[in-house]
Amino acid sequence: MAKQSSLHCSFCGRSRDEVKILIAGQEGHICENCVEHAQEIIAQELQVKSEQQSAQYTFSVKRPVEIKRYLDQYIIGQDEAKKVMSVAVYNHYKRITQKQQQDEVEIEKSNIIMVGETGTGKTLLAKTVAKLLNVPFAIVDATVFTEAGYVGEDVESMLTRLLQACNYDVAAAEKGIVFIDEIDKIARKGDNPSITRDVSGEGVQQGLLKMLEGTEVLVPPQGGRKHPEQKMIKLNTSNILFICGGAFDGIDRVIARRINTNAIGFGVNKDIQELQKKNLLQFINAQDLKSFGLIPELLGRLPVVTHLEPLDAETLRAILTEPKNSLIKQYTRLFELEGIKLEMEKEVLDFMVGKALEFKLGARGLRNICEHILTEAMFEMPGSETKELVVDLAYAEKQFNKSKMGMLKVA
Repeated sequence: MAKQSSLHCSFCGRSRDEVKILIAGQEGHICENCVEHAQEIIAQELQVKSEQQSAQYTFSVKRPVEIKRYLDQYIIGQDEAKKVMSVAVYNHYKRITQKQQQDEVEIEKSNIIMVGETGTGKTLLAKTVAKLLNVPFAIVDATVFTEAGYVGEDVESMLTRLLQACNYDVAAAEKGIVFIDEIDKIARKGDNPSITRDVSGEGVQQGLLKMLEGTEVLVPPQGGRKHPEQKMIKLNTSNILFICGGAFDGIDRVIARRINTNAIGFGVNKDIQELQKKNLLQFINAQDLKSFGLIPELLGRLPVVTHLEPLDAETLRAILTEPKNSLIKQYTRLFELEGIKLEMEKEVLDFMVGKALEFKLGARGLRNICEHILTEAMFEMPGSETKELVVDLAYAEKQFNKSKMGMLKVA
C-alpha cells in the first residue's frame, strides 16, 4: 500500500489519491487531466499548421478581363479559347464564394472541354490559369485509366496527384483544378453503346461521371492499387474545376459532314468555304463530340466547349519571341548562365517557323527544331573561351540538315 500511495503523475506531480486515473508508462505515469491538456495542445497545433498550409493557396477571384490579360503575356493568339477559359474560371470561383454565403440559388459547375491540334497550347492554358489563381493544379493523362478491376489506374488516382500538389491539404485540394489531357483517347470505339467490355474507353467515361459532377470520393493517398492496406482520404469534388483537353484527330471529318462543306451552286462563296475548311474546329459542338465517341452523360457534365485555332506562320513566329517565357528568351538565358551572348538572325526564325509548319508539330515542333540547331553549340561552348554566338541562316541550315529530323522527307 505504501508503494501504491507514492505513485504520482510525472507531468503535474499529483499523487494517485488526487486523480481518477493514472496511466503507467515505462518510466513514469500520466493522469487523465494531463492527457486532456495534451489533447487540446495537439488540436491547436494541428489547426495552426492546417491554416498555414491553406494560406499558401489563398486564391483571389480576378475579373475575366484581368485573367485574359495575364494569359496574353504567356500565350500568343487563341483569343476565343482564352475568353471562354477566363469566364468559366471566374464563374467557377464566384460559385465557390456564393456557396460559402449560403445563397438559395445554387450555381452549377462549369467544367471545360478544349479541342485543338497538338502543340496549340491546351496544357499551357490550364497551367497558366492555375499559376495566376494560386490554386493546387494537377495534370493527368486519360490514357492510363481503366475501368475498376482491370490492369491500369482507377479514375480516383487523378485526385491523388491533386493532393500531392498541395501536400495533402484536403481543404486546398477541394478548390483545385485538374487538367485531364488526352480525353479523346477514352472515346468508345463506335457511336453505339458497346456490347462487350470497353474497359479503357466507355468504362472510364462512366467512372468519371460522378466525379465531374461533384461527389465524395475516397482517394488512395499513395495512388494506384499497389497499397490495398492504405487509409483512404475523403475528398469532395463539388468545387474542383475539371478541364479536359484532346486533339480529337479526325473530328474535322465529322464536322464537315454535319455542316456539308461540299455545297454547290451559284451562291456559294468559294473563298469563304476554303477558309472554313482550314479551320473546321471553330464549328465544333457537343453533337460532334458524341459522334466521335464521348457518351452524352459525360458531355452533359462538360458544358463549356471551346476550340483552339491551328497555328499559322505569323503566330508561330510570335511564339518564338513575344511571350514572357518565349523559346528564344529561354535559350538566350541558358547561354547567359555560361557567360555567352546568343544572337539569332531574323532569317533563322523564319527558317524554324517554315520547318515547324512542314512537320505539323505546332509550338512543340519549334522547341524540337531549336534543339537540333543549338545542340552542337550547347555541347562545345560551355567552358570554352567563346563569349558570343551569332546564329545565321547558313549555320542553322547546316546543323538542322545534319540532324535526324533534317533527313526526314515530309510527304
